[in-house]
Amino acid sequence: MNAPTQIPPVFAFISETAPFSEEQRSWLNGFFAGMLAPQAAPTALSVTDTAALAPAPLDDGAPWHDASMPLDERLKLAEGKPLPRRMMAAMAQQDCGQCGYLCETYAAAIAGGKEARLNLCAPGGKETTRTLKALAAELDGVAPAAPAAGVAPAPVDVPGFSRDNPALVTLTARHRLNKDGSEKDTWHVAFDLGPSGLDYAVGDSFGIFPENDQGLVAAVLDAVGGTPQDMIGERHAADVLARDICLGTAPDSLYQLLTYHTGGDMRRKARALAAGEDPDGDAATLDVLAAIEKFGRPRIAPEVLIEALEPLQPRLYSISSSPKATPRQLSLTVDTVRYRVGDRTRLGVGSTFLTGRLDGNTPMRAYVQKAHGFALPVDPATPIIMVGPGTGIAPFRAFLWERLAMKAPGRNWLFFGHHRSDCDFFYEDELAGMRASGHLSRLTLAWSRDAAEKVYVQDRMREVGADLFSWLEDGAHFYICGDAKRMARDVEHALVDVVATHGKRASTDAQAYVTALKKAGRYQADVY
Repeated sequence: MNAPTQIPPVFAFISETAPFSEEQRSWLNGFFAGMLAPQAAPTALSVTDTAALAPAPLDDGAPWHDASMPLDERLKLAEGKPLPRRMMAAMAQQDCGQCGYLCETYAAAIAGGKEARLNLCAPGGKETTRTLKALAAELDGVAPAAPAAGVAPAPVDVPGFSRDNPALVTLTARHRLNKDGSEKDTWHVAFDLGPSGLDYAVGDSFGIFPENDQGLVAAVLDAVGGTPQDMIGERHAADVLARDICLGTAPDSLYQLLTYHTGGDMRRKARALAAGEDPDGDAATLDVLAAIEKFGRPRIAPEVLIEALEPLQPRLYSISSSPKATPRQLSLTVDTVRYRVGDRTRLGVGSTFLTGRLDGNTPMRAYVQKAHGFALPVDPATPIIMVGPGTGIAPFRAFLWERLAMKAPGRNWLFFGHHRSDCDFFYEDELAGMRASGHLSRLTLAWSRDAAEKVYVQDRMREVGADLFSWLEDGAHFYICGDAKRMARDVEHALVDVVATHGKRASTDAQAYVTALKKAGRYQADVY
């Protein structure tokens, strides 16, 4: 029998000299003890109980595995399924690998007791984390089943091939892809892989560890009465908040902490936000700084504050280069995210780090996330159709350069779209050269702001539907990269329409045709 797990005494968390009342100190000690302490060794289950928790066979089809489907619909489809399948339904369904797993294997790892972190699904955000916490409560007091075969292996020893063991790479160049007049701010960002030992294949993603904007870090510290020079352990508070802590969407645990720094109606609101409610209709706009300001900028010791916040997660970007065309070099295509909320400009932490704060003198932690079901056909003669508006062009630029370096004979057709043709045509010169040489067999463009009527890539697909269907009938592989909830869904609907119209099929048969493409690996998506 395992020895009982030792939990640190509560006084190790909150000192008696900390600026809290006895009630506050008692709650905080319990809160951090529960959050930080390992779980006690569980009790063994009967065979029947174990079977109830075991991952379901994969022949259920995972009908919820659709990134455009809302969480409540996914959970409804998974009702009555074993716990790992319901946990899978709570994931964002992007199989992006940002968590270090796939949606299915992350769920199996949690249910199997191999993964205790419930907040790794960055695309799913707070919604997914809350649902996983509720589902994980079913594991309390019972021994979890062994995870299903296929759970992501332990991190490899070689740096750069997992989020838990990154390598160091160096920024070599970046240039803006938009011309004057664009409403967007998109950059080509290049890295030297140098001695990092990293290699990659087209279709893979690049994981980077960004740092928060120092202005935001200083504002958060000021809001709680701290300074950048305050110490957290042996490090300055500014360094910890910049490198290790997420300052984006305020987590439930921060609202729980804030209930002990306010009273009356505001305390009730903090409790409601901690429970996932939205008492003032502003929950979606509350990042860490906004949440602290909403509740009166209470004085909170920085070391206490960070315990109520979440770790800063790595960000994944589709690689836009080919290792065959540019050995030891890697590039990304990055939209800089900035937006206004009230009187403050919010910054996308990863994008503004890559396009502004990172300099070439400071090595950056990074790793390669291998693609799952997103790769060029094995046969280089196979034709490919690529739909990638905006930064969705990234992996297809990589595909085109890879096929060019390989002298692949297969035809290549790219659908690209953005706002305006005169200022948002990414890699225009490269594509023109590939078109002139015949390497890019077809280039179909869609501009949504060039005329009064907006035109999108899915509209162009319908316009050239006869040729598109002909390529599919000739064995073409179909690829899509971009927004999961809108564009990817609209493109799939357009493809079904194309098959129905030009294949002279009923709607249900056309949908079955597209489903068959997916099962055969001829319809692949890289969505976010």
